[in-house]
Amino acid sequence: MAAMPNETRRGHKGSDSSDRLSGPSIFAGAVLMLSGPLSILLGASGIAGDNLFAASQYVYRFDLTAWGWIHIVVGLALVVAGLGVVTNKSWGRGAGIAAAGISLITQFMFVPYYPLWAIPVMALDLLIIFALTRFHGGTNSGW
Repeated sequence: MAAMPNETRRGHKGSDSSDRLSGPSIFAGAVLMLSGPLSILLGASGIAGDNLFAASQYVYRFDLTAWGWIHIVVGLALVVAGLGVVTNKSWGRGAGIAAAGISLITQFMFVPYYPLWAIPVMALDLLIIFALTRFHGGTNSGW
């Protein structure tokens, strides 16, 4: 019996493990795609001038509309990076790390406005950065 060509064997269970995402990468991509739309909704709430946000004298005090636009832009970056990670694009991992890092910084600056939101999102951003920098490809070492 003749051997099967390489093209037909690639899609089967014996395919190269570097083509697959690790569990932590899938987690990071999913959380990026969850955090992005939530950040967009938070930004829309800020632009609408919601009474939910309040901060007195604060060093990073911006107009609430400015914070709204910042959250919308960061949210869009998180969604695009998350799509890049889960589709295993070459730029996805770097974009995910950068977007999560920017989100971490903006959430830190946003703590006085809405700490019950900003602190958990900061924790998620740290988990995303950890998952994308520590685990790569199909290797599941450690998890």
